[in-house]
Amino acid sequence: MVRVSGPDVRFVLETTVGQLPAPRHATLKTFRGVGGEVIDRGVVLFFPAPGSFTGEDIAEFHLHGGRAVVAAFVAFLGSLPGTRLAEAGEFTRRAFDNGRLDLTEAEGLADLIVADTEAQRRQAVRLAGGAFRTRAEDWRRRLIDLRAYVEADLDFSDEEDVPEDISSAVGTGIGALRAEMERELSAGQRGERIRDGFEVVVLGPPNAGKSSLVNALSEREVAIVTDIPGTTRDLLEVHLDLGGYAVTLVDTAGLRDGGDVIEVEGMRRGRARAQSADLILWLDENGGDPPQDITTLGGKVLSVQTKADLNSSNREGLTISIHDRASVDRLLHRLSQEAAGRLGGEAPLVSRARQRQCLEQAVSALRDIEVSGLPAEIVADRLRQTGEALGRLTGRIDVEEVLGSIFSTFCIGK
Repeated sequence: MVRVSGPDVRFVLETTVGQLPAPRHATLKTFRGVGGEVIDRGVVLFFPAPGSFTGEDIAEFHLHGGRAVVAAFVAFLGSLPGTRLAEAGEFTRRAFDNGRLDLTEAEGLADLIVADTEAQRRQAVRLAGGAFRTRAEDWRRRLIDLRAYVEADLDFSDEEDVPEDISSAVGTGIGALRAEMERELSAGQRGERIRDGFEVVVLGPPNAGKSSLVNALSEREVAIVTDIPGTTRDLLEVHLDLGGYAVTLVDTAGLRDGGDVIEVEGMRRGRARAQSADLILWLDENGGDPPQDITTLGGKVLSVQTKADLNSSNREGLTISIHDRASVDRLLHRLSQEAAGRLGGEAPLVSRARQRQCLEQAVSALRDIEVSGLPAEIVADRLRQTGEALGRLTGRIDVEEVLGSIFSTFCIGK
């Protein structure tokens, strides 16, 4: 499918298929090129502005997929005056510029295009469908009302239409807004993990079976396995889909005393990655405990005894053998449960660092207001800062709406 958007779409349609198709009706047409030569015969659709994805006139040409067909048609379109190939993301950018999408919807659409797992798809669909925009618009509307109260108190306090007990109403409204934003921020860590992936770092002494397990879990040979200690020296990532959640499995260098300079660096990187991981798999064929710096990470450490086929220990807890698929499947199930337990539930709205930073700035400004005795001028300024942060979140906020709210609510100047 070849899509064309912009002011000259009607000219393009008339040139290629002879006439404008009925809006939003799939029509079978002959597509012609230079000198009226037939390029293909297919379906064309016409979406007049503003009721299109970009808000401009759009034409969609559904061609047969042969390379020669597509190349000839695209080359002919490029020869028409005023047409060019779109830049990456330009259709979505035009949709944003024309008010068809806000930034959160555009980000959701981008996430949907690259979603690999069911959880990522659900979250992206919610964003692309405008869930965050709807919530932000509600916050924005309430913020405008609060600013209207404060600025009315500043500028029109002698007018009888202005309520007397403004500070109490403003304080209650600010507290409710901040609480809602903080709840979204709290869920946002989960949202970013759904998008970026639940990270599991595999640690253990040399020859504990870390690389063998990574190969078994991924069902392919991604790591070199030998009996020589220190074979793995750098971090090796494998991406899995476990129960609909994106999981990044990180193989690391075996932890031991000594080793050459490269192996020591590999162990340092493994320990550092473990600090930020969502879960640590500690592997030891003898069921030994992890070192103190790993033990202190507490609840995110899951100990697994490996090489169960060679060890008759009655140790409680998880035991696996890469030669026993059932034990590997049990570990996979456990990892799926861990991911679902930490990432499950309704898809959060916050999924990107940019969104989180905008909300953090908005919450920070609201917290500043909740200091008793602040002058109304300071309160108004902090509300303005909150509005600017929400404006950066969605990509738009109109300051003039504050004045509109003042005059319509309090009937000032009638």
